[in-house]
Amino acid sequence: MSLSLSPEIVRARRNTLGDALRRSARRQRNRPALAYADRQWSFEELNQAADRVAGFYASLGLKAGDRVLSYGKNSDAYLIAFLGCTRLGAIHVPINYALTGDELIYLVKQSGAALVLSDPDLAANLDVLGADQPATRLLRGAPGEDLLSIALSGPLPDTDYPVDDSSVAQFLYTSGTTAAPKGAMLSHAGIQAEYQTCIQDLELRATDRALAALPLYHTAQMHVFTMPHLLVGAWQMIIDAPAPARVLELIEQERITSFFAPPTVWISLLRHPDFATRDLSSLEKVYYGASIMPVPVLQELRQRLPKAQPFNCYGQTEIAPMATVLRPHEHEARPASAGRPVFNVETRVVDEQFNDCPPGTLGEIVHRSPQLTLGYWNKPEQTAEAFAGGWFRSGDLGYFDDEGYLFIADRVKDVINTGGVLVASREVEEALLTHAAVSEVAVVALPDPKWIEAVAAFVVLRDGASATEELLIAHAKATLAPYKVPKQVIFVPNLPRNTAGKILKRELRKAHTGSEAMFATG
Repeated sequence: MSLSLSPEIVRARRNTLGDALRRSARRQRNRPALAYADRQWSFEELNQAADRVAGFYASLGLKAGDRVLSYGKNSDAYLIAFLGCTRLGAIHVPINYALTGDELIYLVKQSGAALVLSDPDLAANLDVLGADQPATRLLRGAPGEDLLSIALSGPLPDTDYPVDDSSVAQFLYTSGTTAAPKGAMLSHAGIQAEYQTCIQDLELRATDRALAALPLYHTAQMHVFTMPHLLVGAWQMIIDAPAPARVLELIEQERITSFFAPPTVWISLLRHPDFATRDLSSLEKVYYGASIMPVPVLQELRQRLPKAQPFNCYGQTEIAPMATVLRPHEHEARPASAGRPVFNVETRVVDEQFNDCPPGTLGEIVHRSPQLTLGYWNKPEQTAEAFAGGWFRSGDLGYFDDEGYLFIADRVKDVINTGGVLVASREVEEALLTHAAVSEVAVVALPDPKWIEAVAAFVVLRDGASATEELLIAHAKATLAPYKVPKQVIFVPNLPRNTAGKILKRELRKAHTGSEAMFATG
């Protein structure tokens, strides 16, 4: 039976992200919520900041559905810019602050941004927009000239704007590894469902003391940890970037109990000399995800932080992003698993005919969930392709075991077809990482006249260690089938990665010229 509800009932039942923040502020009031640089915010102060910023957006003529693009690094102002959008009903568009030139032009124009917020040191990059540049404001900068000043003081406007919780809250752009980036449209209701999932399955608590070091433009930091922690009543500190020495110092100094990082950042922490000298005993929960964690690195992390409980988080942008989790007590038996589907997600592994794959058989991972994107902004064909069959097609390959635990093999695009036989790059990476001299490794397909695609490994050695190509190939042969063994091992000082810590394999493929190459982190 379908009911026609009065506007009063609809308003009383509404559940936008702005409503969720207001509820949290009413519960927590003047308790400390957030720290950034030398500023501290209570829950009520953040709530009021969201009201002021929403009022400011409205004073510029913005309304529900207009796009506000955020082009900045981590800060309290960056978070508050998002919170203000949730109150007004404007659509927040976070983008990678490393983008410039044509990539930046594309995102501003494709999103149809009505307002661009930027950090002062990034503002000059917007000049490439020329006469097409939308209205711009600074996120932070000279007092009185930036969004932060508005958030900190001034009258509190009436911000009960007409926002529908089924409406779009964010455009989250995919990385665009194989095509132009797509703007995944996430709704208030979908993100709220994901927050419920994270709070329950990741055991987020008001007693947590969290450190937010990964980029807030990335869905993992913002929607798995920062926002759910804010809504559950936890205290957290935001820092600009996950510089290893700074992260380790703050864990000790602030008695941090909860920290998330992708594998590349955990590796950088483990390799830093301060890891052995800092008091990290406050850590109770360590989270990893955003890319596949090599089992040897996970084992080292567990050995060196024996009291911290590990959680493996798997998902992707389009599901806001949590899909499965491997809980602490499940790590011993299945350290390589991504766990089981979370509270609001149903997951299958299917073959090309969309039949369920038997346990242990590789197939594509697909999902159904209220967390899922509403589709890609102005890309109907890509949207239809992603949801073909009534499930969201992740583009990841994996398999379930007999007890329903998911194992990720690779991204479909990263599987290597060598001589007509498929090789998962992760399996080769795992084998090489068991060598004591290897710090990091990325395995990709390189063109080959005989095999069409050859397995090639880019290797970063540990400080002070040495190894030869022949030695590492022999090491791989001890555990891998012959067709999986790398044809080449290329030694590099570092691996290219984006600001969220993901290794950019496309850059390795593009930069390789047949001789040793140098790669800068980005």
